[in-house]
Amino acid sequence: MNEIKLFCPASIANLNCGFDVIGLCLDTIGDEMIIRKTSEKGIKITKITGADLPFENEKNVAGVAALAMINAIEIDYGFEIEIHKKIKAGSGIGSSSASASGVVFGINQLLGKPFSDSELVEFSMQGEALASGGFHADNVAPALLGGIILIRGYNPIDYIKIATPSELVAVVLHPLIEVKTSASRAVLPNEIPLKTAITQWGNLGGLIAGFYTSDYELISRSLLDVVAEPHRKKLIPNFDQVKQTALQNGALGAGISGAGPSIFALCKGNETANKVADAMKEAYVGTSIPFDIHVSKINEEGVKII
Repeated sequence: MNEIKLFCPASIANLNCGFDVIGLCLDTIGDEMIIRKTSEKGIKITKITGADLPFENEKNVAGVAALAMINAIEIDYGFEIEIHKKIKAGSGIGSSSASASGVVFGINQLLGKPFSDSELVEFSMQGEALASGGFHADNVAPALLGGIILIRGYNPIDYIKIATPSELVAVVLHPLIEVKTSASRAVLPNEIPLKTAITQWGNLGGLIAGFYTSDYELISRSLLDVVAEPHRKKLIPNFDQVKQTALQNGALGAGISGAGPSIFALCKGNETANKVADAMKEAYVGTSIPFDIHVSKINEEGVKII
């Protein structure tokens, strides 16, 4: 195999109570990428559509992740990369992670799969760090591996794929404004009270238990964020109204997707998800801000060959 075409999925990180340690993979939103072997050594980004992104490897998340990967193996050939962006940068649904996870998955396939999943996650994190300024895997791991992923630790990377309840469906409303991850992190306090931390990790434990047991009421009770949301929601116009509308129309919970500005809701079943999507849309249409809205089941596969 000398060429591969990929679907590189979007993702939702944090899921309210799991800041930097949990994320899930979406199924209906994603980029496309084409990677081909070349006789010339190294990495060359030859085409980018859908976004104004740099072609220089060191300035592009896919280039950084790809370089980290080929520097770890001895080969006498290289790769060309085409990136076709469908996920807008700064959307909060893992635009950079889609590129970083897609490129390492694709190159690994063309190499004959010499690298483990854990190694691929670490290579992806190298690219993600360029975009976010930090090494975290709550977007790249689910984008790469699919499903719901809990990141237990980073030294070394240690992650667990969590069981996904069969009726779980995500709704994402993306206001077409950009909130940079660096700006979203800057509003967070450096320290939080012990009482707040206890509440948060209790919610995270409840969320994991709810996923494993398909206890939708427990999932709903646990989808609360007392750490980041109170500070970040001021960066997202009409956040409180959209969240309340989602909950009133049957969502299990709602919150900020990643660093924002996207607002997500988790729902039980497609019928409820579509009702919640319509209600969220209605709540936002009164603003002067254009937006996209997506309804997606959980993608258990991650990056896919198409």
